[in-house]
Amino acid sequence: MRIRGFRTGLLHIPLRTPFKTALRTVEAIEDAVICFETDSGARGYGEAPPTVAITGDSLEGILSALQGILGPAMIGRDVREIAGNCGIVQSALPKNTSAKAAAEIALYDLYAQSLGLPLFQALGGGTPRLLTDLTISVNDVPTMIADCESAIARGFTALKIKVGKDPETDVPRLQAIHRAVAGRALLRIDANQGWTADQTIRTLRILDAAGMDFDLIEQPVSAADVMGMQAIKAAGSRIPLMADESAFDLDQVKTLHAASAADIINIKLMKSGGLSNALAIADYCAGQDLSCMMGCMLEGSISAGAAAHLAAARSGVITRIDLDGPSLAAFDPIDGNVRFDDAVITVSDRPGLGIHSSANITWFD
Repeated sequence: MRIRGFRTGLLHIPLRTPFKTALRTVEAIEDAVICFETDSGARGYGEAPPTVAITGDSLEGILSALQGILGPAMIGRDVREIAGNCGIVQSALPKNTSAKAAAEIALYDLYAQSLGLPLFQALGGGTPRLLTDLTISVNDVPTMIADCESAIARGFTALKIKVGKDPETDVPRLQAIHRAVAGRALLRIDANQGWTADQTIRTLRILDAAGMDFDLIEQPVSAADVMGMQAIKAAGSRIPLMADESAFDLDQVKTLHAASAADIINIKLMKSGGLSNALAIADYCAGQDLSCMMGCMLEGSISAGAAAHLAAARSGVITRIDLDGPSLAAFDPIDGNVRFDDAVITVSDRPGLGIHSSANITWFD
């Protein structure tokens, strides 16, 4: 089975409500999509969201890399040569991790199809059922509490609370949310690089002193501030510290581990550049007693589905799931083998990603 062509397009899905963080506000998912076509008629799909504030990748840049470099590089390649194909993707151009991730997702989709297996089984097996958290956007406190209540009513048992605009208002915000919903859902704090190390340590001491249990705090300081992460962890809070933007690739994960600067690593396909590097991170962490979260950007169910397959295949080390992009969307237009039913993610036995139809994709050809 060889790749004979490809096409690219745009996936557009409105959100239930605007997605707000300390860095941005978004009202719809608008992602680049690539579809590799083979001489057997099989098709493999990949997807990537533009997240300029985090990865530096714009929609125009992702599409340019897919159309001009990564797509053409795969023409004539045997889909079963997954390691070689991913090696070509990774060496084809520097950075551009989101475009590389989209290309690799499509390649792994075809690879698993060639084996007649759903992707998670092609990656080694695992459980085809996961539970994801849901992100609660930054808003006024009553709105955030109402959003938490709505999420709990939908069956979510873990919530990621976005903060990071101002520690002086974030602390009472977190305290109010904790008082309102603690005991009914795990609460995770995501400060999106919005605080300094000193501010984070003070905040965690306040929460610890109040006996407020949070499941983790995610990336409170800037991505480059490894020493700040190290100081936060050394301060000894009961709340585990998770690295996100500080942990794009395996080398950065190794640096964090050597510095004792994180308890948990958030793996995202768009940061790592695809499944091959994400697998390497998960396997390294498994050998170092570092637990992982499988996360996503604001993505549709092609790329979030691929991440779910990886999480299912490495469930021993990936113990937390943050694949809520499809649940934040107004609907899911992709008919694949991953079903996002609020908090519950299930995978069927269709080979690859099992995509049979792809409404809401505008193709360029």
